[in-house]
Amino acid sequence: MRDVNAQSQPVTPSRAEPTVAARLAVPASIMAAVAGAFAYVGTVDPNQPGHYPVCPLYRFTGLYCPGCGGLRSAHEFIHGDFLGALHDNALAAIGYPLFAVLWTVWVVRAARGRSLGFRLGSAHLWALGTLLLVFTVVRNLPFGGWLHP
Repeated sequence: MRDVNAQSQPVTPSRAEPTVAARLAVPASIMAAVAGAFAYVGTVDPNQPGHYPVCPLYRFTGLYCPGCGGLRSAHEFIHGDFLGALHDNALAAIGYPLFAVLWTVWVVRAARGRSLGFRLGSAHLWALGTLLLVFTVVRNLPFGGWLHP
């Protein structure tokens, strides 16, 4: 009478709790990919022509997209020139430490067996989209020259 309890109800086998290493596999993989990308950008200077493709929006319209200057910003950030990184792409330069904080929270929560607990609702996504749109418009206006890469 295996798999039957005292009330004659079938007992479902419980799933084994994932190990700490298993819970940290995804955050570690994400960090490995990000570290690899940053290592490449830190080694191959985006300011030298021919290493990276030109932004298609900038090439065909002369307008800066929200990502324009992101590689140069990452390169400056890696080399410790935080003001240069902020100049090349302010949103990216702010995003690097923000990513590091969120990733650290993710790792700590995963190690403790908890979910990230961070969900973006529609209001958050609209706010993020609005921020990107305002950043893009302002950096392409004459008074937004300080946001040009």
